[in-house]
Amino acid sequence: MSDTDPNCLFCKIVSGDIPAEIVSETEHTVAFRDVDPQAPTHVLVIPRVHQPDIASLVDAAPEAAVELLKETRRVAQADGHDSYRLVFNTGPDAHQTVFHVHGHVLAGRSLTWPPG
Repeated sequence: MSDTDPNCLFCKIVSGDIPAEIVSETEHTVAFRDVDPQAPTHVLVIPRVHQPDIASLVDAAPEAAVELLKETRRVAQADGHDSYRLVFNTGPDAHQTVFHVHGHVLAGRSLTWPPG
Protein backbone atom coordinates (compact mmCIF):
# COMPACT_ATOMS: atom_id res chain seq x y z
CA MET A 1 0.00 0.00 0.00
CA SER A 2 1.19 3.50 -0.78
CA ASP A 3 2.41 5.85 1.95
CA THR A 4 -0.29 8.32 0.86
CA ASP A 5 -3.63 8.31 -0.92
CA PRO A 6 -4.25 11.39 -3.09
CA ASN A 7 -8.01 11.12 -2.43
CA CYS A 8 -7.72 10.81 1.37
CA LEU A 9 -8.82 13.77 3.49
CA PHE A 10 -6.28 13.00 6.22
CA CYS A 11 -3.41 12.53 3.74
CA LYS A 12 -4.28 16.02 2.46
CA ILE A 13 -4.06 17.36 6.03
CA VAL A 14 -0.67 15.66 6.48
CA SER A 15 0.59 17.26 3.25
CA GLY A 16 -0.79 20.68 4.21
CA ASP A 17 -3.20 20.79 1.26
CA ILE A 18 -6.18 21.04 3.64
CA PRO A 19 -5.91 23.25 6.74
CA ALA A 20 -6.46 21.88 10.22
CA GLU A 21 -5.85 23.12 13.75
CA ILE A 22 -2.61 21.20 14.27
CA VAL A 23 -1.69 20.64 17.92
CA SER A 24 1.44 18.53 17.42
CA GLU A 25 3.58 16.83 14.80
CA THR A 26 6.23 14.15 15.08
CA GLU A 27 8.22 12.19 12.54
CA HIS A 28 5.40 9.64 12.39
CA THR A 29 2.24 11.53 13.43
CA VAL A 30 0.09 14.62 13.05
CA ALA A 31 -2.46 15.59 15.71
CA PHE A 32 -5.25 18.07 15.09
CA ARG A 33 -8.50 19.20 16.70
CA ASP A 34 -11.69 17.47 15.54
CA VAL A 35 -14.02 19.78 13.58
CA ASP A 36 -17.03 18.33 15.48
CA PRO A 37 -15.69 17.90 19.03
CA GLN A 38 -17.48 15.51 21.35
CA ALA A 39 -15.56 16.65 24.46
CA PRO A 40 -13.65 19.78 25.49
CA THR A 41 -10.51 18.03 24.27
CA HIS A 42 -11.15 16.09 21.07
CA VAL A 43 -7.99 15.61 19.05
CA LEU A 44 -7.37 13.18 16.20
CA VAL A 45 -3.91 11.62 16.12
CA ILE A 46 -3.03 10.10 12.75
CA PRO A 47 0.03 8.48 11.23
CA ARG A 48 1.73 10.23 8.34
CA VAL A 49 1.52 6.98 6.35
CA HIS A 50 -1.82 5.98 4.88
CA GLN A 51 -3.33 2.84 6.36
CA PRO A 52 -7.08 2.26 6.66
CA ASP A 53 -7.19 1.10 10.29
CA ILE A 54 -5.07 0.48 13.36
CA ALA A 55 -4.56 -3.25 12.67
CA SER A 56 -3.28 -2.48 9.17
CA LEU A 57 -0.92 0.13 10.59
CA VAL A 58 0.48 -2.34 13.13
CA ASP A 59 1.16 -4.83 10.33
CA ALA A 60 2.63 -2.31 7.86
CA ALA A 61 4.48 0.13 10.12
CA PRO A 62 4.66 -0.98 13.76
CA GLU A 63 6.97 1.91 14.69
CA ALA A 64 4.34 4.38 13.45
CA ALA A 65 1.67 2.61 15.53
CA VAL A 66 3.82 2.85 18.66
CA GLU A 67 4.52 6.54 18.01
CA LEU A 68 0.81 7.17 17.44
CA LEU A 69 -0.02 5.64 20.83
CA LYS A 70 2.73 7.61 22.57
CA GLU A 71 1.50 10.82 20.95
CA THR A 72 -2.06 10.32 22.23
CA ARG A 73 -0.81 10.58 25.81
CA ARG A 74 1.34 13.64 25.04
CA VAL A 75 -1.65 15.35 23.38
CA ALA A 76 -3.93 14.68 26.37
CA GLN A 77 -1.31 15.84 28.85
CA ALA A 78 -0.56 18.98 26.80
CA ASP A 79 -4.24 19.89 27.19
CA GLY A 80 -3.95 19.30 30.95
CA HIS A 81 -5.48 15.82 31.17
CA ASP A 82 -4.06 12.67 32.76
CA SER A 83 -7.41 10.95 32.28
CA TYR A 84 -8.66 10.52 28.73
CA ARG A 85 -10.36 8.11 26.36
CA LEU A 86 -8.71 6.85 23.18
CA VAL A 87 -11.05 5.53 20.48
CA PHE A 88 -10.24 3.81 17.18
CA ASN A 89 -13.30 3.26 14.98
CA THR A 90 -12.54 0.42 12.58
CA GLY A 91 -14.90 -0.16 9.67
CA PRO A 92 -18.22 1.34 8.64
CA ASP A 93 -20.25 -0.53 11.27
CA ALA A 94 -18.07 1.12 13.93
CA HIS A 95 -18.83 4.52 12.34
CA GLN A 96 -15.42 4.98 10.72
CA THR A 97 -15.99 7.65 8.08
CA VAL A 98 -12.42 8.47 7.03
CA PHE A 99 -10.47 5.33 6.14
CA HIS A 100 -7.08 6.59 7.31
CA VAL A 101 -6.37 5.26 10.78
CA HIS A 102 -6.96 7.86 13.49
CA GLY A 103 -7.22 7.79 17.24
CA HIS A 104 -9.73 10.09 18.90
CA VAL A 105 -8.34 11.56 22.14
CA LEU A 106 -11.31 12.64 24.28
CA ALA A 107 -10.97 14.40 27.63
CA GLY A 108 -12.15 17.29 29.72
CA ARG A 109 -15.52 15.94 30.81
CA SER A 110 -16.87 12.81 32.47
CA LEU A 111 -17.14 10.13 29.79
CA THR A 112 -19.94 7.62 30.31
CA TRP A 113 -19.86 3.88 29.75
CA PRO A 114 -20.86 2.14 27.63
CA PRO A 115 -20.19 4.55 24.79
CA GLY A 116 -22.43 4.85 21.72
